[in-house]
Amino acid sequence: MTEIREGSDGWDQLVENLVNGGVLRSPRVIRAMKQAPRYCFLPERSIEYASMDTPLPIGRGQTVSAPHMVAIMNEALELRVGHRVLEVGAGCGWHAATIARVVAPEETPRTERGHVFTVEIVPELAKMARGNILRLGFGDRVTVIHGDGSLGLPDSSPYDRILVTAAAPEVPPPLVKQLKSGGILIIPIGGVHLFQSLTRLRKESNGSTIEEKLGGVAFVPLVGSFGHRI
Repeated sequence: MTEIREGSDGWDQLVENLVNGGVLRSPRVIRAMKQAPRYCFLPERSIEYASMDTPLPIGRGQTVSAPHMVAIMNEALELRVGHRVLEVGAGCGWHAATIARVVAPEETPRTERGHVFTVEIVPELAKMARGNILRLGFGDRVTVIHGDGSLGLPDSSPYDRILVTAAAPEVPPPLVKQLKSGGILIIPIGGVHLFQSLTRLRKESNGSTIEEKLGGVAFVPLVGSFGHRI
């Protein structure tokens, strides 16, 4: 296991700025952001920019989200210890690690911990994410799968929370089906180059969903069976 150090490259200052700006609010999410700094997950060429609040390239035309966006999504998910979470779009594995620190903290008994399942359609990135997750000691809390995340991951469903880290033309029906009653799904909805809206869905006991728009965003397009045709 590689030790994750706090304070390197201005990371603590970035987190403090997000707290002061009201983006980070809940103690458990703040702590997770400090304990899983972005610089540990980046390719060598991008590490020096890790503490900049901007997306960064990770290869194969993909990016890792800006810290403020990860903070916004994690706060909107209303994460709790014990939650089973599905992430669509593993990228370099960083976002999944920040969630794992919330739903499966090390001080919690293993039987009470949650788990993060993250699916990545680009094989090279799935390999990168899996390597980062194992190297940094998250292997017991995060499972990385190479596959079409727009189809979800039915074998491990249902999930308390689902997040999608790429913009879809509409909410993929399989994801709604795999979400627990009372669960939350966060997903950017919109075109490849046009306006996208970060959307939160809450699933009701009768299977219907209540939709809430959280603001404009700019994500890479979701690809796969329920993604964009590009």
